[in-house]
Amino acid sequence: MKNTLLSLAAVLASNVSLLASSHMDAPLITLDDAANLTDVYAFVGAAPNNGKYLNLAMSVYPFEDPGIGPNKFNFDDRVAYALHLSMGADLAAGRKTLSYVFFFRTTYRTQASILQSYVGVVQNAGDSAQNLLQTYDVIELDWRPGGPGATYLGTGSCPPNNQGRATPFYNNLAGDGPALDGVGASAQLDRYTAQTINTTPSGVVTWAGQRDDGFYADVGATFDLLSLRSPGKDSQKGFNVHTIAVQVPVARLGGDMQVVGVHASTYRQAIELRTDVMDPIQYGPYVQVGRQGNPLFCEAFVAIQDKDAYNRLTPETDAARFTQYAQTPELAALLNALVFAPNPIPGITTNRSDLVGIFVPDLIKCDLSTPPVRLAGGGPNHPTNPDDQGFSRLSIFGGDTVTSALQNAQVPGGWPNGRRFGDDVYDIGVSAVISDLRVSPPVIRQAGDNVDANDIAYNKVMPYAATPLNGRNHTHD
Repeated sequence: MKNTLLSLAAVLASNVSLLASSHMDAPLITLDDAANLTDVYAFVGAAPNNGKYLNLAMSVYPFEDPGIGPNKFNFDDRVAYALHLSMGADLAAGRKTLSYVFFFRTTYRTQASILQSYVGVVQNAGDSAQNLLQTYDVIELDWRPGGPGATYLGTGSCPPNNQGRATPFYNNLAGDGPALDGVGASAQLDRYTAQTINTTPSGVVTWAGQRDDGFYADVGATFDLLSLRSPGKDSQKGFNVHTIAVQVPVARLGGDMQVVGVHASTYRQAIELRTDVMDPIQYGPYVQVGRQGNPLFCEAFVAIQDKDAYNRLTPETDAARFTQYAQTPELAALLNALVFAPNPIPGITTNRSDLVGIFVPDLIKCDLSTPPVRLAGGGPNHPTNPDDQGFSRLSIFGGDTVTSALQNAQVPGGWPNGRRFGDDVYDIGVSAVISDLRVSPPVIRQAGDNVDANDIAYNKVMPYAATPLNGRNHTHD
């Protein structure tokens, strides 16, 4: 634990920039899968003890193909993974108030085998058949002057990746069928997931491991000159990611009458080449290599010249460095030229103070004073795990709102008020760009990519993200 705290001190002390996140949104981070952030989530929920929680999640390692052996997609021991909260005056300034930082350790039960991940059928998470084991330490950092600083919250372990017959309890037909759909109750979770949910003495709940990629969109058609198709093809269908999920009691945050900002960062331990020792490779301080708050901002708004800089800077710089991209979005001009021509939508390309309010600073703003939000399952007609009644993948654009006690108003049930698993952030984001939220009542227009659902049902309980897809039985679009 001492070494972990020393490593964390290096994270805090370092002002070094190294590399330059959607899935592939900046040139340099595409070279570092294990540190490449794909998505960040934040939403209000209720735990089984009826307390109110802020649910946080971050995913990394895009496009993990479940069929690739020996299934060595994992968190990186030389990457620190952090979820950050901004509260009070820190929200507008983009400063961190609290951080939850995860450090991972990888070990093998035996290295005298070619079977890296499994040496048999895994009956329970961490048993003798699971050869590759990952554990983690999690630390809460309080950045406020006079605060407690670093608090060690505890340790946890990761479940195995989903291979198929080697991990049968993730899947139908003893591993031969597709992965199990998500569930609506904790008692229904597959055993590997349930066995690795970790409740710390502080009341903070953590989980980390492989999950289905919960983002769905026709990214291929989007970057093919916005040549959208109907039906769209889900570019993430059939792929997994690695996800960290955290439940923080709202009481631990000082109560629910507040809006908090959420973003995630990854920090890689730098390699130093030395000539004064026999082994020339040493590991130096941690440096920030990835960042994400709201979906789509770096990918769809920030120009190439600033994408890598976005990943190595903090939200405190956003107002000065990146406001221009939300104020005058190139995406709006491209939509007018490539999709809506010869009848472009007037007034959407300049003076977009409404988009600045969403994206600058680039924090997911989450109103904690609402009731628990509605959650996605497997769609409104799923036989065993339907969406919560009133859930809309389009959030406020689909009429899904919740009551804010703080604002005495109806606010979005999903993004851009937090972000839930199942929010169709592509359609919500494009709809916001072509709408006019600067006037009252707002002018609402809707558009999207014709991909309207994930390829597997989400869980409506911790860790919320869906079961990792089966390496033996999965499909891609």
